[in-house]
Amino acid sequence: MTRIKRGYIARRRRTKMRLFASSFRGAHSRLTKTINQQRIRALVSSNRDRKRKKRDFRRLWITRVNAVIRDMGVSYSYNNMIHNLYKKKLLLNRKILAQIAISNKNGLYMICNNILSQQESPGML
Repeated sequence: MTRIKRGYIARRRRTKMRLFASSFRGAHSRLTKTINQQRIRALVSSNRDRKRKKRDFRRLWITRVNAVIRDMGVSYSYNNMIHNLYKKKLLLNRKILAQIAISNKNGLYMICNNILSQQESPGML
């Protein structure tokens, strides 16, 4: 019986896996079984960390705004400021507030004072 040569499909699949893992160190870029394991692990980590990055940035923005508010000596906390922003229907998200807090502290101070003044006299809307 003559020898049957295998096709190129399996080799093409392994080549794609090797290209994905070409930057990995040691056996993680050389051995097919460990390449497959590390590829699965890398894809799981990338999916998890995409979600985590959003969470981390939100925490960073909240921390920045809170620090500036406490530093300015405004009579209320970050929590009350966000609550009053929503009550007054001001559409400023945490990212924009953090950018204002870093670049222009007086601007954030004016926003806080404006919210406080509107809260004391509801007819000024």
